[in-house]
Amino acid sequence: MERGEAIVLIGFMGTGKSSIGRHLARRTSLPRYDTDEMVSARYGLRIAEIFVQFGESDFRGAETDALSQIPEQPVIVVTGGGIVLRSENVAILHRLGRIVNLAADEETLFARVSRRAARPLLQTANPRETLSAMLKQREPLYRAAADFTIDTSVLRHDEVADIILRQLQPLRLHFE
Repeated sequence: MERGEAIVLIGFMGTGKSSIGRHLARRTSLPRYDTDEMVSARYGLRIAEIFVQFGESDFRGAETDALSQIPEQPVIVVTGGGIVLRSENVAILHRLGRIVNLAADEETLFARVSRRAARPLLQTANPRETLSAMLKQREPLYRAAADFTIDTSVLRHDEVADIILRQLQPLRLHFE
């Protein structure tokens, strides 16, 4: 399968995908596509509201539709945490470009996601237990899909962007 020249960010919620995607877009001057933003714009609702009104299944379908709208050219792609739950999404991501899995330890993730109340999948009786179970399910999927993984637990967003650009430089992607 031929691979595109996009930089694709995947990983669990709270790993810094959105912020690092903005850093990469500024550094490379490449357009940025954020699947959560695309789905939110399509519905005219925040992600949490989409989950409540339409359910996770509809959201996942809209997420796949959003992915299929991203041009196969040098761009930055920021994905939602559940993008890897559908194998068809992973195939699209591979076609778009190089996949970077952003990871962090569970303590760091819980601290980060606890700062925002709008995490629809964590609106449970025990959010910490839910996060742990979701991470256990998804982590192998992220690692299997990714070309490489970066632990963002103790790194600043600009440091992660630097690492990504250094890792991808040998591939001669059209940036910087």
